[in-house]
Amino acid sequence: MLKFLTKLDYLLKETFLGLHRGGWMNWAAVSTVAVLLFLFGISLQTSWQVEKLLHQFGSQLEVSVYLEPSARGESIETIIAKMPEVATIKTITKEQAWTKLVKEMGISDIEGATQQLDGNPLVDEIKVKAINSQVVPDLATQLAKIPVVDTVQYVDEAVRRIAQLHRGLNWVTLTITLILTLTSIAVTSITIRLVLVARKREIEIMQLVGATSTWIYLPFILQGITFGILGGAVAWSFISLVQQLLNKLLTNQPEFIQFLTNGLQLTSLQILLLPVILLSFGATVGLIGSLFALRRA
Repeated sequence: MLKFLTKLDYLLKETFLGLHRGGWMNWAAVSTVAVLLFLFGISLQTSWQVEKLLHQFGSQLEVSVYLEPSARGESIETIIAKMPEVATIKTITKEQAWTKLVKEMGISDIEGATQQLDGNPLVDEIKVKAINSQVVPDLATQLAKIPVVDTVQYVDEAVRRIAQLHRGLNWVTLTITLILTLTSIAVTSITIRLVLVARKREIEIMQLVGATSTWIYLPFILQGITFGILGGAVAWSFISLVQQLLNKLLTNQPEFIQFLTNGLQLTSLQILLLPVILLSFGATVGLIGSLFALRRA
């Protein structure tokens, strides 16, 4: 046990000595990794949120059916109810919709408003709930074929647009992450290499007295891993700060925006997983950078 602690103490001292001799290049390495992981973390978090949004929209089972002005909802309720894809239906008459709209607009004289517009401009609407999200497109197609139906709306178009955004975001994230990863590895490698050059004489002496290559170069590998872990910690701190600022800004926003924001909150597992991913990614980048620096040593 004492032997192990002695070796550990030596490795930590040598790693700290290497960090000390790295000077301002240490900050260059850590900041480069931090920028990489910050952008990666933001992109990953956004990707998770968009996926959740896709799931939310994709799980919507309701189809809105708007009839022609002269048609009444009661006339086709039976036809719709017999469709096997339908779970429930609810008819909102144009009178009900008009009364609700006028009240929301703050107009107390409903009859006067109706007369000014030469009658009720709205139409009957039937809200049709499907048995599951997979049958929604087929159900919408069937409903649109009913003669008195004017328009059928559901969230399929929104889902497609969000899915396209998600794919585009993933490609942009992949490209940026790849470029910054290579840059971080290069900066880390250069930093370790400079420390190696500064300690060249010490390394030669250690080799002469019989120290193994693993024992000599392991502190440099630990130094690179330290760069990555520090960069991950800095990135996570900034991501948390940005998240807090956004939450404060959205506090007094309209209810719809708050609803979307609450719906896009990460799960407890994702909140715990994000810093682990950032620290692991950073440590991996630091390790690779160190190995590149040591490959010619």
